[in-house]
Amino acid sequence: MAAHSSIINGESFDTIIIGAGQAGLATGHYLAARDRGFVILDGASRIGDSWRERWDSLRLFTTAAHDGLPGMPFPPPAQHLPDKDEVADYLEEYAQRFNLPLRLNAHVDLLTWNGERYIVHVGERRLAALNTVVATGSFQRPRTPAVAARLSPQLYQLHSSQYRNPSALPAGPVLVVGAGNSGVQIALELARSRHVWLAGRTRSHIPRRLLGRDVFDWLWPLMARIPLDSLVGRVLRTRMRRGDLLVGNPASEMAREGIVRVGRLTEERGGLPVCGGVVIEPRVVLWCTGFESGYRWIKLPVLDGAGAPRHHGGVALDSPGLYFMGLRFQRRLTSSLLGGVGEDAKFITERISQERGLRQVSARPH
Repeated sequence: MAAHSSIINGESFDTIIIGAGQAGLATGHYLAARDRGFVILDGASRIGDSWRERWDSLRLFTTAAHDGLPGMPFPPPAQHLPDKDEVADYLEEYAQRFNLPLRLNAHVDLLTWNGERYIVHVGERRLAALNTVVATGSFQRPRTPAVAARLSPQLYQLHSSQYRNPSALPAGPVLVVGAGNSGVQIALELARSRHVWLAGRTRSHIPRRLLGRDVFDWLWPLMARIPLDSLVGRVLRTRMRRGDLLVGNPASEMAREGIVRVGRLTEERGGLPVCGGVVIEPRVVLWCTGFESGYRWIKLPVLDGAGAPRHHGGVALDSPGLYFMGLRFQRRLTSSLLGGVGEDAKFITERISQERGLRQVSARPH
């Protein structure tokens, strides 16, 4: 394990990276190659814990061949779909191999500006930096629709971030809300032991294999290279924002497992969920409804009305020295994926080097 000494109040760094997931580690890799003085902060006690805490059977929908970070391919076999613990262990080994300077158990409460430097608040401690890279990803807070609060308290409700395995749920039928890749994976697992409804609009589906190869062997080179501002990039981004494509797990497989597809959950009636006009009577409601931005701790003029960063390619607008990593569609369609963060990390570290000598105090946020 890379050494991580205790935080000392008043420390100052060239760059502080907030978040030791794949985006933060990849950025650290490139900063280390440039011999920059930096530190990576994370609130967890162990690298990879955000993956270890996901549901037990979770697997990536991209193969190991497309899941590596810069300088260290994901362990073979190339066509293997890594599970969440393999991802967590890979990230931990990555930090060890490159001896990245980590500070764990360092939850960041606030990010502010003192007129000269960015100030990172970790409890009562303060760390200063000329540059700060926020590498916490696009979505940090579980998103649950308002209708959840109107459902009967007799229903057992949980978000996918809280789900572990079928045996941890009360006995009885389950309504899985959200028909994306996560919702379908969980619904298929639950359907082996209980009745399952799957609520949500029908998504476009792509097969797991195409012409004898994994579908991402064909798609990844395109997704990683198509500029977002190109015509094709704009079309694909618009389509993906409506909902990610389902990879594998076709409707025929769901039907074979006895999963009943129902419409979107839009209301409740008598405390019960109503999906596509049909009243459903589950024992458990499992919300696979995704996550939303959680940047309220950034006390700087860099967020838009929806609370998302205002940036260009991860470079914060109007706040020189502030950068974001791991954002969805940051620079490519693959930007938020494990194997896609490396190119963005290289770009951000190059910008840090280019801009460091050009910034003026008068351009800083107040």
